Amino acid sequence: MRRLHYGGGHVLIGDAICKALLRYARALAEVGQADIVTIPIASEGGGIEHAHFLIGPSSQLFDTPVENSSVDPTDLEVVAHLERETRKLHPPTPAWEEELTDFPDLDYDFDAHPPQ
Repeated sequence: MRRLHYGGGHVLIGDAICKALLRYARALAEVGQADIVTIPIASEGGGIEHAHFLIGPSSQLFDTPVENSSVDPTDLEVVAHLERETRKLHPPTPAWEEELTDFPDLDYDFDAHPPQ
């Protein structure tokens, strides 16, 4: 569980959602856009509530760990949604393993053969 500090206050949020939310906020900031997202948070009474966050270029978010928490308000659908939205803003770049499969991998020791 994480304590997400936002707008002078804080909420308790699950680790996975916190990470996804921060990544999405960063991606929005990088492209100069904003969005409103709804995420589950731990309520003061120990239950789970939903909060709406406006995130974007001027969002000032940070999180801190919460020790010995009994509630972890994680919703995998929310995590998946945040990750999809982040990928729309920053599509992944292809890795070499997915391209040029007809070339063998290089096994070259650069330390043993320094440039001259």
